[in-house]
Amino acid sequence: MLKELLEKLLEAYGPSGNEGPVREILRKEMEGLADEVRVDALGNLIVARKGVGPRVLLAAHMDEIGVIATHIDEKGFVRFSNIGGVSPFVLLGERVVFENGTVGTFGTEKIDDIKDLRLPKMFIDIGAADEKSAREKVSVGDIAGFQRDALVDGGRIIAKSLDDRSGCAVLVQVLKELKGRDIPNQVYVVFSVQEELGTRGAKTAAYGVNPDIGIAIDVTGTGDTPEARTMAVGLGKGPTIKVKDASVITHPRVRQVMVETAKEKGIPYQLEVLEHGGTDTGPIHLAREGVPSGAISIPTRYVHSPSEMADLGDIENAVKLITALLEKPLGEKLL
Repeated sequence: MLKELLEKLLEAYGPSGNEGPVREILRKEMEGLADEVRVDALGNLIVARKGVGPRVLLAAHMDEIGVIATHIDEKGFVRFSNIGGVSPFVLLGERVVFENGTVGTFGTEKIDDIKDLRLPKMFIDIGAADEKSAREKVSVGDIAGFQRDALVDGGRIIAKSLDDRSGCAVLVQVLKELKGRDIPNQVYVVFSVQEELGTRGAKTAAYGVNPDIGIAIDVTGTGDTPEARTMAVGLGKGPTIKVKDASVITHPRVRQVMVETAKEKGIPYQLEVLEHGGTDTGPIHLAREGVPSGAISIPTRYVHSPSEMADLGDIENAVKLITALLEKPLGEKLL
């Protein structure tokens, strides 16, 4: 069931600001799992399982990186800019799809050295004969995402949007695990929008939910490929418990309870120090008067590329860890 859900989510169209198709998949999955399901003004899907105990906010973002059309020339080629962290070096020859189904591939002007490749030197070729025919398919301001099938092979997953549809799948599965069970916490799941543009959705959602505790579920880089940047994270060794990234130093008690829970349940885990980048934990922990917060991440190779790679076992163990955390009286342990 988790694999099927992952494939649906990973292949869905959903660049930042255009999360609608992903939101509808998740909304259907929420049937019978919560007391309240609503969409806020910014587009976050907020799912509440009310009851007793502290309000625990769990956040995973629905959006993925993409590109936006900025100009269409007389020959029908589409110039573009980035939506989120897009590197030109992963684009050449890749396909993108616009919301209306128009597919294109990336090309580049002549450059003397590949090191000079920049987004302004590139274009999207949608196969149009001229500007008029191109404008029948694409308009300035239209947004496109990578077009790639998800592949699950030998326990490893390769897909365009593990960042962060894997986190969304984890939270759906957690709610399914908790169905019909009494737990000592109120659970507010936020499937957030526009994380790739500055964690915008989590900012407004955290203010609205006003949680007592916050936990983001996202992806993180690894240090287990040849001559990779040194990082004590690898695929298949368990989800990571965040210590620090560029947006947060996680609350020491939240981190400690996560580590204790993993050890008690025999769930493999890794500690994560991410030197660059951040997650929805950043705005959550700064909401209102401040929220004790942490993060659990899925180790992922080739983040922000059309072929991100993760381990299914790490995703499954993230489900186990979050479920086990919510079975504890977190108010007594953290507040």
